[in-house]
Amino acid sequence: MLGAVAAAGGIAVWVVWHVRAAARARENLRLVGTVLLAFGLLALVAGWLLTGPDANRGEALKTGGLAAGSVVALYALWLNDRRRRVDEERQDLERQRQELENRRTEHDRERAADERFLRAVELLGDAADQVRVGALHALAGLARSRPSYTEDVLDVICSYLRRPFDHPRHAARRGLEPSGKDEEREEADRWLQVRLTAQRLIADLLPSADVPDAPTYDLDLPGATLEYFDVSGKVIGQLRARALNLYEANSFHHCVVRGPAWFTGSRCWGRLYVQDTVFGDRSWFSRFAAHGPVDFSRTAFRGDTKFASSTWDDRVSFADAAFDRDLDFTNASFRGDLDLRVAGGLTGRTIGMTVSPRHQHDLPPGWHVDTSRDQETGLVRS
Repeated sequence: MLGAVAAAGGIAVWVVWHVRAAARARENLRLVGTVLLAFGLLALVAGWLLTGPDANRGEALKTGGLAAGSVVALYALWLNDRRRRVDEERQDLERQRQELENRRTEHDRERAADERFLRAVELLGDAADQVRVGALHALAGLARSRPSYTEDVLDVICSYLRRPFDHPRHAARRGLEPSGKDEEREEADRWLQVRLTAQRLIADLLPSADVPDAPTYDLDLPGATLEYFDVSGKVIGQLRARALNLYEANSFHHCVVRGPAWFTGSRCWGRLYVQDTVFGDRSWFSRFAAHGPVDFSRTAFRGDTKFASSTWDDRVSFADAAFDRDLDFTNASFRGDLDLRVAGGLTGRTIGMTVSPRHQHDLPPGWHVDTSRDQETGLVRS
């Protein structure tokens, strides 16, 4: 009878524990309920076994003790499981707190980066050349620390190079008499130094062509004035370079241009190096005017290629270049030496294409030149 009362009391205590809210009271009630239930089972089992005619008191107490011990063991297992769940919940809360803290930190960094970006863009309009140089380096530093800003930074630097600029030396390159006073030339020199810094930073931010799986960034340079621009050995996405003004020596050699390349209407008053370059998409040189030597040796043109209405006053070399598709030389004029000994043969439109009979011209097999009576121009037939 006493065992039944104790077991019932233990069960009642557990029920009361389940509906109670206070943590300390729950802890005490669990322990009291477990003790009462274990004692009740001990009394019930031992008493039931002792009612037999040949009951053994020692065996009865041992069996009752095992029953009571099983209750205590179950309580211990339940307690360990509960502690494990509490630890998991605590770890989950800690992980959520850490994630929230990381998001807050990242948000603060993004906000600080945005402020740095906007401040540097504002400083690009400063009158002092050293401030503009500092702003360019600040933008480049932001792109290096936050790669997600690289394309935006390149767009801003390219837009700076698209600003109208004409150095007195450029006029001399075009065959004009340089104008302006000494003070104006000094001011132009200061602007030129800032622009050269901008050009160098563009090259620094572009990934190298020998880096596997390098990211791709576009260059947006239509109407820009470039001098000693060198992005050789770099990976470029889309190259928008319409109406460029190129002076002195400019280098695009050993580049990988993955997107379309647009040089439509550009003018070059110096040397242009485009050898060993890969144009993965279309490449447009329509109405390109080159007044200096241009080198396309060993360059691969994978997409549609057009040189229509272009003029070349100096030596041009396509030696061992590869054209995967037909190209367009319609109304192209080559007034200096021309080397078209390409790799793998060449087919394309040559309507109105002319060369200078007074200069060396090496054409693909099957191409020939019809010379005019005055020996000034030769019409190419393919």
